[in-house]
Order: sequence, then structure tokens, then C-alpha cells
Amino acid sequence: MAAIPIGTFLTVVTNQVIKTAQAANDVLVEKESFKVLSKHLSDIELVLKKLQHCELNDFQAARNALEFLKKDVMKANDLVEKYKNRARFYLLLMCRHIVNEVQDVTRDIGKSLALLSLASPDVLTDISEQVNRLHNEMQGAKFEASQTQLQIVQKLDLGIKEGKVDQGFENDILEEIARAVGVPIEPSEISKELASLRHEKEEAAAHKHRAEEYLLEQVIGLLSRADAAKDQEEIKDHYFRRIKTIEKIVAEHIEPFSSFICPISRHVMVDPVSLCTGTTCERAAIETWFESGERKDPTNNAPLDDLSLRSNHRVRQSIEEWKELNYCLKIRSAKKKLQSNVDSDVEEALGNMEKNFIENPITKDWISIEGLIDICLSILGRSPNKDIKRRILEVLKGAVDGHKINKENVIESGGIGHIVPCLELSSNASKAAVELLFELLQDGSGWNLSASRIVSEKREVVFFLVNLMSMDSMEKAKTMLMTLCEGDDENIIRAAEANWYKPLIDRLVQGPDLSRVSMAKGLVKMELSSPSLQRLGEEGAIPPLLRMLSGNFECKEGALPALVKLSSCRENKKLIAAAGGVPLILENFLSCHVRTMIISKCCEILEKLSSDDDGTEFLVDADGNFVEIDQIVTNLLGLQHNTNLSCTIRKPALCALLGICKSQERNSVKAVVSANGVSIILPLLDCSDQEIQEVSIRLLYCFSQYETGGIVQFLLMQQRLDTFMRFLKDNSRRNAQIAAVGLLANLPKSETELTKNLIEIGGLPEILKILRAGTMEAKENALGALFRFTDPTNVEFQRMVVELGVYPLLLSLLKAGTVTAKARAAALIGTLSLSSPKLAVISKPTSCWCFRNNHPSMCGAHGGICSITSTFCILKANVLPELVALLHEKEHATTYEALQALLTLVCEDKHHRGANVLHTAKAISPILEVLDWGTPSLKEEALGVLEKVLVTKDMVDLYGACASPHLVRLTTMNIDGNDRLKKQATKVLRQLERHSRPSLRIF
Repeated sequence: MAAIPIGTFLTVVTNQVIKTAQAANDVLVEKESFKVLSKHLSDIELVLKKLQHCELNDFQAARNALEFLKKDVMKANDLVEKYKNRARFYLLLMCRHIVNEVQDVTRDIGKSLALLSLASPDVLTDISEQVNRLHNEMQGAKFEASQTQLQIVQKLDLGIKEGKVDQGFENDILEEIARAVGVPIEPSEISKELASLRHEKEEAAAHKHRAEEYLLEQVIGLLSRADAAKDQEEIKDHYFRRIKTIEKIVAEHIEPFSSFICPISRHVMVDPVSLCTGTTCERAAIETWFESGERKDPTNNAPLDDLSLRSNHRVRQSIEEWKELNYCLKIRSAKKKLQSNVDSDVEEALGNMEKNFIENPITKDWISIEGLIDICLSILGRSPNKDIKRRILEVLKGAVDGHKINKENVIESGGIGHIVPCLELSSNASKAAVELLFELLQDGSGWNLSASRIVSEKREVVFFLVNLMSMDSMEKAKTMLMTLCEGDDENIIRAAEANWYKPLIDRLVQGPDLSRVSMAKGLVKMELSSPSLQRLGEEGAIPPLLRMLSGNFECKEGALPALVKLSSCRENKKLIAAAGGVPLILENFLSCHVRTMIISKCCEILEKLSSDDDGTEFLVDADGNFVEIDQIVTNLLGLQHNTNLSCTIRKPALCALLGICKSQERNSVKAVVSANGVSIILPLLDCSDQEIQEVSIRLLYCFSQYETGGIVQFLLMQQRLDTFMRFLKDNSRRNAQIAAVGLLANLPKSETELTKNLIEIGGLPEILKILRAGTMEAKENALGALFRFTDPTNVEFQRMVVELGVYPLLLSLLKAGTVTAKARAAALIGTLSLSSPKLAVISKPTSCWCFRNNHPSMCGAHGGICSITSTFCILKANVLPELVALLHEKEHATTYEALQALLTLVCEDKHHRGANVLHTAKAISPILEVLDWGTPSLKEEALGVLEKVLVTKDMVDLYGACASPHLVRLTTMNIDGNDRLKKQATKVLRQLERHSRPSLRIF
């Protein structure tokens, strides 16, 4: 050091002080003590920096003082490093020792600092005063561990000293330690800390720190037995290793080795210690031996020069293993005896189990692993012996006492179901059952809610506990009853949850308002199937709930949600109506002073009453007379005026309105029109709630069948049309999609601007997508919507439809659609076919046409060059056979549209082409049959086609003979009020006569 200038040396020491001060400030254990050390070091730093500016003289004494200061600061730094990353449990256990070390090193640094002042008389006076002040502070500094940590350590020391094996103590002390050092009380985290603690024990053993090693071993053993420290897999592995060792042992007990016996007490040792001679004794016995004045080896009387005692861990471990092997033998024996079904053996096994619990709590884990708890529960459930039942209850109480896992085992194994019946046995057995049940219900933080729920499900438990409360010393029964029942109302509700409804209904009928409200609310919370709801109604729940609607707000708010729930069952709807419930509900709904929730629930009930195609069936008074439907519709619409209306009201009100309007369309639409309903509902399409949007579009669809005013103008706004398109595109909301495309079908076809806008935003392809993949109802509506795009006056629109592939879709619906779908598909084909004649391209002959191998074939119906996309030709689309097939089905709607479509083939001047096509398609015979079975309007349509067909001699020759009888009948039969049909038939008959052979002439 002599070669280093003193100024440099001073800088080195200063840097070390700074480094240690920072490190001490970051220690996470005993923070207060290390923070005090850090503060003193920071003060020393200021002094040393001042000395650097004073040009300290290079005296040997000053160098020596700096050297001492450097060494002491290094000790402090080593202390910081020593405890910075140690196990948190270990640091708490050593808190007193750590505090003493910090205190000692702080005082040593203060002494070295004082030496520096004495060795440098040339330092400034103010620095000398500062040094002396720091020295005095550091010498007088007193460091103490926190009171919380000291209390935990003292409690732990006492527990170890007294050899406590109480499970509750072990659980409590572990939780206190974990909370004090910030470790989560979970097996995974606790296992990590105990593993770190074992590592500290190994370190202590390696450094020959026997006392510390012994302490850590005892602490680890105690904490490892706590529930939170147990790793069940490790416990199982340990147990099965012991079982493997005793596999071949026949005896029920292994005698102890002589080395296990204390030579003084002659008992198996608990805390073996070794003397300097190598003799091993029980610690308590040899200490008493020494206190009596003995100084000789108790085995050979050899003089003892050294009276120190060393823990004999090897012997202690061997004794523990011997004990555990005997526990395993006893458990194995107990299992056999329990399974023997011999009462005396069962009693002996139970006694041994109870004794094991007292000697070592680990046996509580082992009996669970071996299945003894399940066996005991099984015996409890089947044995007729009340004394055996009592002993099992007592032993199970010991097994679960303070043992969370065994509690869970009993509960999960259905043990409560076996315990509860024991509450009605003899006084001793029932008392044991109460003790066990009470322990199962206990949890570290209060009551075990899971177990409480299971007990509560046993309907008889309340009855048993009430009887037991009258017995002496049965406070626990009273406590459980109060905890489980906490009010008759809740107990009644639980009975109802078990499908026993009489107490609940009696309470509704006779109870005070608060109880009736409680019953109603409990009913709402129950998970009830449709049969259960129906049974509640049949047993009389509805009339008292309806009476509550005439009570105060609390009664109404309790009853209405219950009625909402009950009205989801159709049979209950009848009961509500029969009990005069509808006028009461309407009275509350229409009242101007009711709360929002009441209006909401009234709307929900009206929604239920009018749902499922019931419509207005149940909207009647007690005498079965319909209530004022118009008034309901008007008021339901009136609610929607309020822009701030909650969705909880708006939604059910709209649904109720929809149900009513679907049932009484014409009558309800009158009320809708008078209340400007369309203009009220239209803005709701902009609502952010999708369900409200869906109900609104369905309502508009319903209205549009009779009233479309304002809808088109509303949709012509771009944003609204975009919203409308979302309904068309959304396959997940089928009802909304059906309504949207149906609304489009109902809107006037003359609104061409709407049609153009729909085309521009891609509406046409979406409609065709619905034709491909929608529901049949959606397809029917989509067909109706297509009419606005197939108007013969707008060929370009028609072309778009055809080019998008409409014909194959129409063809598939002709084959497999409903009557409505087939009729609409045929009608669409007819409108497209009307444009075919003028679109057909007539082939112009050229001078060299005869030399061309290939030339376009002419259409048999239109006499030109046809295709699906260019002329919309139904022949090219191959739909003619299906149109003819419709005639054979003899359905009015489909036949009418098929005839209209077929008529397009013969409506031009050159009828013979179309007639030949119909002949080839075998369409004329079924058309003639319509003259027999059809309605007058159908017969008129059929005659219209025949009039165009029977204009050539060829057709008359082919069909004249068949047609004449039909036509004659029409001209001669009495058709009331339809002279037009007679005249039309006469006209065709004369036409037939004009072109027929002489043999066929009639006139």
C-alpha cells in the first residue's frame, strides 16, 4: 500500500463505501436494519469526500486507519452479499442473528472512522466534529428485528421445544411465516421455499454449523407436515416406498433395534444425542443424568471428560423410519380388519387408527392414500351397529381435524350423505355426527361453503338439527342450523329447488310482503325445466303472484319477474289468462306512475303471452273476452317514441307487438297506421342493439303487407340502405334475413329508384345467394323480391338477373320448392319469357349460307337464335318440362302461374311455333284437363292458351277430338255469374270447328 498515494487510497475506500451503501439499500430482508447501515455509510461518504479536498498528509497512522475502515466496509459488503439471495424462510428464522451482525459491523465501521480522525490531527475542525458525531451515533445504534418476525420465531421455538405435532399449529405457523415474507400460501410456492430451506440445511452441515443444521432440520420437519406444504405425490411416493419395504413382513409390529433404546430410560429415543464416548442416549434423560451429578458413561461407567452433546441424526432418522414402517403395518392390518365385516375387528382397527393420529399426523395422509376413509364411510352407510357407527364418526373426526385434504376426501366421497342419517341415532352417535359434520363445515377463513351447500341439499338435515338442539351440550348443532338455514325463506326456496313447492306456494299465499317478495325472487333464480314450471302453475303459484301486482312497488318488482318466468310455459299462459292476469298486467303497464322495471317486466309478460304463434289467444280477461288489442298496440308503439328508452323495455315491447301483429295482421295494422307505426319503427333500424334491429325489420315486414308508406323514402337514404343490406347478407340471423327480403318483395315495384340503388350496392347478388342457401321461407320472399328486377319493360334489369344465374335456381325450386315457391318461380319465368320474342335474333340468309357447314339453329318457339343469357329462352333454360309438371300437380297457385308462363310461348303472331313446342313438351293434354278440375279463373287461363294453340289444322287434328267435349261442357253447363267463361269457351269451340275435319265439325 505504501506505493499507492494516500489520495488514491482514500478514493478507493470512498468508492467501496458508496458501493456498499447502495447494495445495503437494496436488501429485501431486515430492510430497516440495512437501511440504517446504508445511511451511516452515506454519511461517511460525505466525510471522505471532504478529506479528499483537504489534501490529507501521508502519515502511516492515517494509512492504517483507512486500511481498518476499508476492511470493515468490506465486511459490511460481504454481509450484504451473504443475505441478499438467501431463502426467505431461512432469513426469517435467522432474523435475530442477522440484526446482530448488522449492528456489529456498523459499530466496527464507526470505530475505524474514529481512528481516522485521531490519525489525522491536521484535518479541519468541522470534519473532526462530524466524524466524532458519526462515531457516537454508530456506537450507540441499536438494531432490532420486527416484532412480527420475533413473535413468529418465538412461537416456532416454543413449538419445537414442546414437540408439538398438532396439525392446527403446523398449519398456522406456516401461514404466518409465509405471510411475513410475502410467499403465496400455495403448495407449489411453499414447496420451493422448503426446498430452499433444505439447501440451507445442507450448507450448514457442510460448514459444520451443527446448531443451525439441527434447528433447520426441526423447522423443516414441522413445516413439512402442514397442509399447505404437502405435495400429495411426494407423500404417496414416500408411503409406497415404506409399503414396499414391509411387503414380506407377516407380523403386525417390528421390534425396535437395541440401538434405538436409551440406556438410561430404557425407552425408544425421540431426540438421540451422542456422548464423547460414542454412546447414544435420549437428550432429556442424559441431561437429567448430568443434573444429578453423574459424570460417567451410563453404559460402561467410563469417566466423561467432555459433557457436550451432539445430535445423532443417523439414529434419529433410523428410529423415524422404524416408526413409519410400524405405522404402515398397522394401517395394513387396520384395512384387513375393516374389510372383515367382523365388528370386534372393526373396533380394534378404529382404535389403532385413532392412536396413530395422536402419535404422528402423517398417518392421516396415509390412511387416505390406502383408502381407509372410503372404507369407513362405506361401513358407516351399511352397518346396522350403532356403536360401530359412533366409533367411525369419532375416528373420522380425528382424521379430518385440521386436515383439509381429508375433509375434501370425505366430502367428495359422498360422506355427508352417510353422516346426515346418523343425526337421528342415539344421543352419543348423533353427538359424534354433529362433531364430525361441524368439523367438515369448518374452513380456515370461516365456513366451507361447498360443504354447507351439500348439507343444505339434504332436506332432512334441518329437521334432525332442530331435534338435536334440545339436547345438552349441542351448541354446535344450533350453530350449524343457524348457519345453514339463516332464515326460513331461504330454506323454503331450497326445498323448492328440490321440487317440493308446497312451502313456497303457502308462503306466497299467506306470508308477509317481505317473505312473499323473497319467495318470488327465489323462484326467479331457480333453474326450472318446463315440467317444473307447469307444476308450479298447477299447484297454485300464479294467483298469489297476480295479487301481488296490486300491492306496493316491492311486491310488484318481486312478482313480475316470477310471472315472466312462469309465462314461458304455455299451460301457465292459460292459467294467467283464466286468473284475470292480463288486465292486471295491462293496468300496471299503462300506469303513468310505474317504474321502468315494472314496465319492462310487463312488456316481457306480454311478449311471452303473444309468442310461439299464440298471438292474441291469451290476451283475454277472466271471462275469456279479448282485451282492447288496439289499445295495446297503440301503447306498445307509444313507448318507442322515447329515444332514451332502455333496451330492456324497448326489446320486449317490440317482440310483443310483433306477436300481436303476426296474429291479427289486418286489425293490428289499422292501429299501426293510425299511430304512424311505420315512422316510429323505421328509425329503430339504426339502433346499435342487433336484437332490436331484427325485431324492427320483422315488424316492418309485417306492416308492409298492408302499409308501405314512408318505407321506400327511408331506405333511399344510403346509410339506411347499407343497414338493410346487412340484413340480407347475414345468414346467422335467419329471421331478419327473411323479413328483409320479404319487405323488399312487398314494396311497390314501381319504385324504380330503389331498385336501381339496390343494384348499385350489390343487392341483387345477395338475393340470389338467399335463393341458393336460405331457408325455404327466405327463398319464397327472395322470389317475391326478384319481381322488381324482372319487369319486362326493363330488359337490362332482366338481363342482370339472368346473367347472375337465376334460371338454375328457379328450376331447382320448380322441382323441390313449396307451393308458394313453385308458383313464384313459374311467375318469374313467365315475366322473363315475355321478353324472349323481341330479343330473339332472326338469322339473315347470305348468298353463301348453303356452303357453310355450321350455322346457328333456330329456336323452335321464337324462330330466332336463342340462348339463356341473350333471349332468356325457357327452352334453352330447360324449364319447360317442370312447368308442364306443375300442371299435373293440380294446385291452383302453381297451375295458374304455369299457364301464364306457357302462354308466353304462343303470344306472338306465329302461334304455330309455340303450339308445336307445347305439343312436343306434352303440355296440351294437362291444359285440357284444367277445364275439368280447375276453378273458373284457371279455366279462363287454360282457354287463353288453347285459343292460341288451336289455330292450325295440325293442332286441331291432334287435339280437336279431345278438346271438343271439354269445350261443349263449358258452353252448356250453368256457370253462375261467369258468362265470360262461356263466351270464351264458345269462341275456342268455333275456332276449332273452323279448322277441323268435317267429321269433327259440331255446328
